[in-house]
Amino acid sequence: MTISSDRLVKAGAVTDTVADNPLPRRRRRGRGRNIVEVTLLTVVAAAMLFPVLWILETSIKENRDVYAVPAKFFDFKVTFAHYKDVFFASDGGASDVSRSFLNSILVAGGSTVLATLFGVPAAWAYSRFPLRAKKDQLFFILSTRFMPPVVIVIPVFLMYRELGLINTHIGLILVYAAFNVSFTIWMMKGFVDEVPAEYEEAAMLDGYTRLQAFRRFTLPLLVPGIAATAVFALIFSWNEFVFAIFLTTSQDVRTAPPAIAGLIGGTTVDWGLVAACAVVFAIPVLVFAFLVRKHLVAGVTLGAVRR
Repeated sequence: MTISSDRLVKAGAVTDTVADNPLPRRRRRGRGRNIVEVTLLTVVAAAMLFPVLWILETSIKENRDVYAVPAKFFDFKVTFAHYKDVFFASDGGASDVSRSFLNSILVAGGSTVLATLFGVPAAWAYSRFPLRAKKDQLFFILSTRFMPPVVIVIPVFLMYRELGLINTHIGLILVYAAFNVSFTIWMMKGFVDEVPAEYEEAAMLDGYTRLQAFRRFTLPLLVPGIAATAVFALIFSWNEFVFAIFLTTSQDVRTAPPAIAGLIGGTTVDWGLVAACAVVFAIPVLVFAFLVRKHLVAGVTLGAVRR
């Protein structure tokens, strides 16, 4: 069987084209790059999650395993005695730490609700109405968050002492709400800007007042933004330490952060109890974020596409 020279030339051209084609080589490089990226991300995730896993593990260890040298990662006896000590004292009554958790729930929840009630209407007003020196006012509101709490805690303490708000729940709620209102206004203004004002104008043409149009038509569209803002405000109030330790003097009012910090000191530290307190302390915020997760995702992504 004979093969013509034309077929040989075409076959040679096809072979050279396949050999010179860079696509398989690029695919191999892409796979190698993906493997490297996944490996690096796995290492970073392991480094970030290791402290959390170590706290969880410490909270279910017996004291002898907590102080064991070398450290025991797997071969230890599981116990939940530390979690019992978080909620119950040695005499069977409620522990000081459990009361501090209830105080944190009351103070953080109250300040978040108060900041939302004041911040959302203010953000709507700044978004909808032409105000004199609006940018200057917004900058002044934002400037209240420039200084850390430790800088102004002494003036606040002196003011609270004159007003009789030292060592009270309402005092902590007010100071936390004052910090959260500025944050709420700035966050919610961006969300309100994304809701067309034509909705309210159309409702007003149908006989609704300005406030009724806001409550019936604009406010339901702001629920994702309110959820996202409330989560961040709750985290600030839940984790705040400086005001909680300077403005409270008794365990009946003190919140969880200073109460947990008070467990660390003296000659010996019950690290199992501290770890159990840390785990319990993290649960309420995680539960709240889980309950509003749908609105939270929508609120975080709201405004990503401009109208």
